[in-house]
Amino acid sequence: MNGQTPGPPRLGRVVAASLVGTTVEWYDYFLYGSAAALVFGKVFFPDSDPLTGTLLSFLTYAIGFVARPVGALVFGHFGDRIGRKKLLVTSLLMMGGATVLIGCVPSYHAIGAAAPVLLTLLRLLQGFALGGEWGGAVLLVSEHGSPRHRGFWASWPQGGAPAGNLLAVGVLALLTGTTTSQAFETWGWRVAFLASGVLVLVGMWVRLSVDESPLFKEALARAEERRSAGAEERAPMIDVVRHHWRDILVAMGARIAENISYYILTAFILAYCVGHLKLPEQTALNAVLIGSAVQFCLIPLFGAVSDRIGRRPVYLFGAVGTGIWVWAFFALADTKSFAALTLAVVVGLVFHSAMYAPQAAFFAELFATRVRYSGASIGAQLSSVAAGASAPLVATALLGAYGGPGPIALYVTAAAVITVLAVLLARETRGSDLAAVGDTDAGAPPAVDTAVPAARSDAPTA
Repeated sequence: MNGQTPGPPRLGRVVAASLVGTTVEWYDYFLYGSAAALVFGKVFFPDSDPLTGTLLSFLTYAIGFVARPVGALVFGHFGDRIGRKKLLVTSLLMMGGATVLIGCVPSYHAIGAAAPVLLTLLRLLQGFALGGEWGGAVLLVSEHGSPRHRGFWASWPQGGAPAGNLLAVGVLALLTGTTTSQAFETWGWRVAFLASGVLVLVGMWVRLSVDESPLFKEALARAEERRSAGAEERAPMIDVVRHHWRDILVAMGARIAENISYYILTAFILAYCVGHLKLPEQTALNAVLIGSAVQFCLIPLFGAVSDRIGRRPVYLFGAVGTGIWVWAFFALADTKSFAALTLAVVVGLVFHSAMYAPQAAFFAELFATRVRYSGASIGAQLSSVAAGASAPLVATALLGAYGGPGPIALYVTAAAVITVLAVLLARETRGSDLAAVGDTDAGAPPAVDTAVPAARSDAPTA
């Protein structure tokens, strides 16, 4: 490693490119979840009763998660072989194209069963693209920054999730507030999906302006030298499973509560408020809107805290808090008070932020450079199938079976216990030198710089 760290202008461009790209992709992805909760049951499953229609909508929503590990495998392999930037551009185009096409899918009344089939296929494409997006975006920032402030800078791409959700929910709230229920069901929701085309163009312009990470360039050069010397170069997928299987399991366990709680707090709550509590759509959307705005501000704060006290303490605070707060969350929602519902969502997202913010740096620091895209993506996305995909489905089914939120709260608490155990079993990675996790011994733990470095030019100003 040449030891050079990019200055603020260069690092700022990298952070901006990752944040804008992830915001666009999460906007596309969350837009689907919000629309599934509010309107897809009526448009694509009109012959079912409201609860069943919502359940079927969430089923198509969940199918997108199935494609995410596949995307992680494909994008991780090529991202470790040819670079992070190229794959990030590809994933953005795929996601944006699929979202625009969803806005064009005719309703069930127009083309029958072909409508939900087309919807499902496009959702699969969304999931495939997102499976490759997350790892590349956070690694591009992690590999550009210094160890001292990696948690802060790497948390900014994580801010794309609440920013994308804020944008998606905000657009839907605007449309539901300015159109009649019939107009929103007929064409209003489609406007939000078609608008993705404009956002993708902006994301592409920003993302194409940055360079590949220095660490990856050096790893690629070393790999070329080995190939020139006649050494066999194994696929990154083989090496990451062979040498980092424990780290993959840690990443999977750490994401269980983070994934489940987020989709309960931001997607299922819309269906719960509208279908179960009979609240207006605008009430639930506005509560999530406010919560997402607060979370966007909290993520870099928790990222910076993880640079001071470690990734594990911050993550554990979020997991334990989530397991406890979920009981108050539903109790507050059941009051049908907008203020209480907003408080429930905001505090829930505070605890989620504590898990989500350090996650980017934490997972990046677990894997060697030549397998980092594969390892971080696979660990993150495999758990998304078991956790995020099933969360709205399980919650809707439990609500239908028991008629109340108690079993759903127990489900979230159980997920929090799994995450606490996974994080307790993980090693602390704060201050790790990413270059120290060598290519030749991928199983070796990274060297940790325990000394307090001098102040750097890329330190956060906030």
